[in-house]
Amino acid sequence: MRTYQHKIFSVGWGGAVKWLIIVNVIVYVFQMSVGENFFYLFSLVPYLVTRKLFLWQFVTYMFLHGGLFHIAMNLFVLWMFGKPIEAAWGTKEFLKYYIICGIGAGIFIFLTSVNSQIPVVGASGAIYGLLVAFAMLYPDSVIYLYFLFPIKAKHFAILIGVIAFLSGISGTKTNIAHFGHLGGLIVGYLYLKFDFIKRIFNSGRLFSSTSKEYKTSVTEERVNEILDKILLTGVESLTSEEKKLMDEYSRFKSFSRN
Repeated sequence: MRTYQHKIFSVGWGGAVKWLIIVNVIVYVFQMSVGENFFYLFSLVPYLVTRKLFLWQFVTYMFLHGGLFHIAMNLFVLWMFGKPIEAAWGTKEFLKYYIICGIGAGIFIFLTSVNSQIPVVGASGAIYGLLVAFAMLYPDSVIYLYFLFPIKAKHFAILIGVIAFLSGISGTKTNIAHFGHLGGLIVGYLYLKFDFIKRIFNSGRLFSSTSKEYKTSVTEERVNEILDKILLTGVESLTSEEKKLMDEYSRFKSFSRN
């Protein structure tokens, strides 16, 4: 069983994870130093998408944030869960999945508030997609909720999905785009679960199998050792053999769910 405790506080990070964090920090610093015009131009404002076709906002909004705590939490979760996912999939597929989840979350926000003039920002939709991916790759891994309460990754994904859905339909006015979170979860799950969606984006590598008798010799213990190495020293420290083992294990876990 996989646990996340003090080992998550390491300096290692993957290629895409590293650059996503760097870009988000740079954009946040720039965002804080310019006027509101920049914020409204690149955040997701459904009204502007509807009336002026600001379609780029479906991408750019996920690189803006509403405050220091907002960006810190998103990037912490990106760093924590993104490393093992990128190690299993590779940089290109990881980045593609991240962007797709972010755009999907933006579409959910747009469809549930078409005429809203309130700007929405943040990578949370993409981050929720990563949480689903982690739960599908390593369903029995243990996450410490609030650093105190142990919960399996698969149960955690269900929990945050239910919370996002109930919060979204409650009608309570908050500064949180709950349907964006839910959208990231749903888009991520559908993308990984259904082969025809993966084929649209040429991503059969993420979860694929070639035989109904597909098996793997990779043990949970060995996977845990590799994950510990990623968390301590980063994806770059993996050998080619370890990367192949993680790739094989991800394909096996996907096949066992189908």
